Amino acid sequence: MRGDVEWGSIPGLVRAAAERYADTEAVVEGRTRISYGELGARVERAAAACVAHGLAPGDRVAVWAPNSLDWIVAALGAVSAGAVLVPLNTRFKGAEAAYALRASRARLLFVTGAFLGTSYVAALRRAAGAGPGRGPLPGLPELREVVVLSGDAPAGFRTWQEFLAGGGTVAAGEVRARAAAVRGDRPSDLVFTSGTTGRPKGVAITHAQTLRAYEIWSDLAGLRRGDRYLIVNPFFHTFGYKAGVLACLMRGATMIPQPVFDVDAVLANIAAERVSVLPGPPTLHQSLLDHPARQAHDLSALRLVVTGAAVVPLRLVERLRGELGVGTVLTAYGLSEASGIVTMCRRGDPPEVVASTSGRAIPGTEVQVVDPEGTPLPPGRPGEVLVRGFNVMRGYEGGDGGDGGDGEAAEGAAADAVSGDGWLRTGDVGILDPAGNLRITDRIKDMFIVGGFNAYPAEIEQLLGLHPDVADIAVVGVPDDRLGEVGRAYVVRRPGARSTADDLIAWSRREMANYKVPRQVEFVARLPRNASGKVVKGELRGRGGL
Repeated sequence: MRGDVEWGSIPGLVRAAAERYADTEAVVEGRTRISYGELGARVERAAAACVAHGLAPGDRVAVWAPNSLDWIVAALGAVSAGAVLVPLNTRFKGAEAAYALRASRARLLFVTGAFLGTSYVAALRRAAGAGPGRGPLPGLPELREVVVLSGDAPAGFRTWQEFLAGGGTVAAGEVRARAAAVRGDRPSDLVFTSGTTGRPKGVAITHAQTLRAYEIWSDLAGLRRGDRYLIVNPFFHTFGYKAGVLACLMRGATMIPQPVFDVDAVLANIAAERVSVLPGPPTLHQSLLDHPARQAHDLSALRLVVTGAAVVPLRLVERLRGELGVGTVLTAYGLSEASGIVTMCRRGDPPEVVASTSGRAIPGTEVQVVDPEGTPLPPGRPGEVLVRGFNVMRGYEGGDGGDGGDGEAAEGAAADAVSGDGWLRTGDVGILDPAGNLRITDRIKDMFIVGGFNAYPAEIEQLLGLHPDVADIAVVGVPDDRLGEVGRAYVVRRPGARSTADDLIAWSRREMANYKVPRQVEFVARLPRNASGKVVKGELRGRGGL
């Protein structure tokens, strides 16, 4: 395994990629096409600007923007100057972004001007108490600099070009010395996650953990030089930044960032750019397969798909392989607290293993399933998934109880999450098969109890997803006077389907145990999903009964 030994740090990876793949196309964004050599030069320029503006090693730098070349350059430039990257969710509202900035003690923020009709700058100004005579962001006193990734910026902020111009006074030798001083055991990023309860907490992962994990990911996926990788997964998410940007840097693959998932744009990009690698949630690939204009696009270059979710229909895996000719379809499982990767299928696994499991533990890690008392369970028995290995986080920052990065609340949350002997409690319910393949059945908090029986929504969704009229499905538990709780299914029909709620309930009674059968079915045009593609079940639970 090369990883942390060869590169040492993410700045080391950037430098090595710029040298090794100098003439290889690195990033394609519209008409802009740059090589790895040019990307390396842009990252050095951004790092010089960070140094010129007073960024010190260990300072936190946030990026609140959609996938773009500027995101890549700003983030890698900050990390190359010794900063800890804080990627902010593009779906955050102003108050949520301001909280993460306070909790991480961010000194510098790169922010998009506008995205999806929202001015992020205006939202942040409102949340941070900006006003006449009060300074640009009085509610964020530790934030020294805000850089708008566009040609315009309000008073008190800098444009991207103004910021970059400031680095002209910093010698190249100083920039490279700063990058070379970054150690592998230092934090590389702080990814904010809601966890199971409470306010968001920042998960601290080191350079060495990141490099080792995504060298493994790249090996298992078979990513290679010359691949053309459409990155639809958001960069604020580990799947987008680490399994996307960093994996491409490791292998010399071409990055094609796409800021939002739009099926027409994805189809056009795959055809025009001869895209060969397309990771993403199952809904992304389902949308491609079902698009009425799919046959008009040449998708023949696609060779690698990596997906992951509690529910990956076998039919989806078979269609990707059969209808699109995708040679490698893999599933994986991870969470921020474990560097984003825990298990992964292997090339050559049969379709039923890929569809029904998330694969086996990656090298250097252990996975076990335990009962509520922490006793390991045998294969086939559901329980909480625990993970131990190099990939487990170093700790939390922020969270309930205060905005400080090293507060007692964060330490307490980390102690609750990671045992004294290194086992991370994931909060996920899963089952191991005799070969060590893990099947995630649900989040512990999503499980509901029907007349004394534990019902796992993901298992019910997997079964209901086999119905020919069901395009997308989410199940939640709702109160019931007789049984305590029962299932309510939210269903997106396939085009032209006419099944009624009674039809689906009757079908369910034939296909699953009675306690798993949803008592209510509601048809919806689409399921609410966050920017990472996960169904927002809290929103579904908040809807009234039928």
